[in-house]
Amino acid sequence: MVWNVPNKLTMLRIILIPIFIILLAFNFANWGDIFLFGTLIPMNHFIATLVFILASLTDLADGKIARKYHLVSNFGKFADTLADKMLVMTAFIFLVEMKMAPAWVIAIIVCRELAVTGLRMIVLEEGGKVMAAQMPGKIKTTTQMIAIILLLLHNVFFETFGFPMGLIFLYICLFFTVYSGADYFIQSRDVFKK
Repeated sequence: MVWNVPNKLTMLRIILIPIFIILLAFNFANWGDIFLFGTLIPMNHFIATLVFILASLTDLADGKIARKYHLVSNFGKFADTLADKMLVMTAFIFLVEMKMAPAWVIAIIVCRELAVTGLRMIVLEEGGKVMAAQMPGKIKTTTQMIAIILLLLHNVFFETFGFPMGLIFLYICLFFTVYSGADYFIQSRDVFKK
């Protein structure tokens, strides 16, 4: 494996996942709360959100650097996708446990991610080329990240705007999750003919 900057950023994201888990799994009651935009947020949730944001930024940076400087590697292609899924699925599982996200929505998102990942493996085995992310997939990823951040911050803008922004972004994410997943399967339908 080549230890270039994108791969180091991917590894940093993987290392941040256990830190994120520890922050959410253990109740640091003695840490107190933070008051943010009219919402009282447990300090460990706030710090976990900062870790999630940092990890998400490494995802944005590693791909751009890899493409710009032609540093794309097989390890990067594999580990980058794996790290993304691990981070997002971990966050969603905790949000369900904390009763901040409906389990049925998260179940659909997880099933879609597993199905598309499996389809990508089949496409590669058949000698095909994995499609680059289309606009619906990019919207799905963006709304996913925003939803997770807002939900981890206990719908911080709920009092400010009068409605739960985190849940709104989660349902937008759900729509684009289903739409982009269906689109991916339709565009890859030739694999099933074989």
